[in-house]
Amino acid sequence: MQRQFVSSLIILLFLNLLIKPFWILVIEPQVQNEVGNGAYGEYFALFGFSFLLNILLDFGITNFNNKNIAQNNQLLTKHFSALFILKLSLAVLYIIATIIVGLLIGYDSRLMKLLLILGFNQFLISLVMYLRSNLQGLHLFKTDALISVLDRVIMIGIVSVMLWTNVMDTRMDIMDFVYAQTAGFAITALIAFLAVSRKTELLKLRWNWPFSLMILKKSFPFAVLVLLMTFYNRIDSVMLERMIPAGESVKMEQLKELRDPKKTYSEAEQNERHILAAELEHTGPEQAGIYAKAYRLLDATNMIAYLFSVLLLPMFSRMLKYKESVEQLVKLAFTLLMTPALVIAIGCVFYRYELMTFLYGDEHIEAVSFVFSMLMCCFVAISTTYVFGTLLTANGNLRQLNTMALCGMLFNVLVNWICISYFQLEAKGTAMASLATQSLTAVVQVLLVQRNFKFKVNFRLITTLLVYGIGVVAIAFVSHHYLMRPGKTGWILGFVVMTATSLAWAFATRLISIKSVLRVMKYK
Repeated sequence: MQRQFVSSLIILLFLNLLIKPFWILVIEPQVQNEVGNGAYGEYFALFGFSFLLNILLDFGITNFNNKNIAQNNQLLTKHFSALFILKLSLAVLYIIATIIVGLLIGYDSRLMKLLLILGFNQFLISLVMYLRSNLQGLHLFKTDALISVLDRVIMIGIVSVMLWTNVMDTRMDIMDFVYAQTAGFAITALIAFLAVSRKTELLKLRWNWPFSLMILKKSFPFAVLVLLMTFYNRIDSVMLERMIPAGESVKMEQLKELRDPKKTYSEAEQNERHILAAELEHTGPEQAGIYAKAYRLLDATNMIAYLFSVLLLPMFSRMLKYKESVEQLVKLAFTLLMTPALVIAIGCVFYRYELMTFLYGDEHIEAVSFVFSMLMCCFVAISTTYVFGTLLTANGNLRQLNTMALCGMLFNVLVNWICISYFQLEAKGTAMASLATQSLTAVVQVLLVQRNFKFKVNFRLITTLLVYGIGVVAIAFVSHHYLMRPGKTGWILGFVVMTATSLAWAFATRLISIKSVLRVMKYK
């Protein structure tokens, strides 16, 4: 199982690192520059809002199905038809609830239109994730890896045509970006459906009320967990956009016109742009846009941690069913994930100004850089959660996880409210709230695993991680202060040297051992 984990992880990481960083680091920043910070900030906040009611869309079915199919492959044919119809029914409920809550919050007709399309996209994403859970449960990881990047490949093709060709007569709008996502998700969902249906002996889609009720009852604890964790992961941007007074729409449109990268502006027009940007900087959409800029790289790195959990959940589930020890797999996954997590987090703290300026220019650079450094530190906690939280999920410790997630959600909302409303820290306060919440919940999950599985405290691993982290800080400090070169890209040499040296330091401290990795890959 450990050998299969490593080999499947390599394939999954290769495909995702080939495709998804280009989408996140090239396509999305270009789109934000094209449509404007305020418009993209509204999209980012609504995108986060569309996640909040995901409990109605999935109801924990995906996680439940992943674990269930991994332990009982023969149930795929019996469960797939009924679960697919159930997913469609839940989608209708989700869309209705999204419309009602959106109106109660105060979204106008323009924002409601955008929210509806994003809601439909959420349904497509959820459907793809459910279909992939069947492939993961069957341990068809190569097929799953291909489907995991297919939507981004399609979307990159469509958006690239919009951005860099003359096919469109007008400037790209945020709705064009959202429609391109719809096309990518829809085509991927169709192909994933065909891939799963080929593995079923008899595909007969029909409504089965007793079965659906039984599944909803069993998956309810998963649903509560998903809801609570979604709230403390996604509520930030929604609160940021809603709690700060909205700016003047006329000024936002004027600023959008003065941000067209395809035009050349006079000095007077550039001065007007800076004045408008300063006036709108403290509005909800602009602050949400600042947060989106900083969050983008966390989203890219978070992809790595998420891929670990995708592979670990079915493996933990099957190993626990047959009463195999999971301690070595936990240690392997945690070490492989924590090593790059420390390098990425520490490197981004030292090179925060350079990275943000390289991606977005000088606009809002102070605020964006601070938010970015806070959010990237979250990656260490998120990585921990994806290993230990996945093990607790596979073991069925959902009551403990739900209690932890509820406390995390309440803590996050409270700290956000204090930072935004009382201290007027805006996006900076939201980033600090995220770091505090993610760190707290990660520590709790580690303690829960130690309590439930009676793992011995690995003082050697903890000491090695501390030594390694201190070494990476020293390496980053030296590279940032002594290897910087003049020019916009003069920092790249230092960043590359820091990354390579930190990797070598991981082998020097024996945090990662080639011999142990090879031994695991040969394990049967």
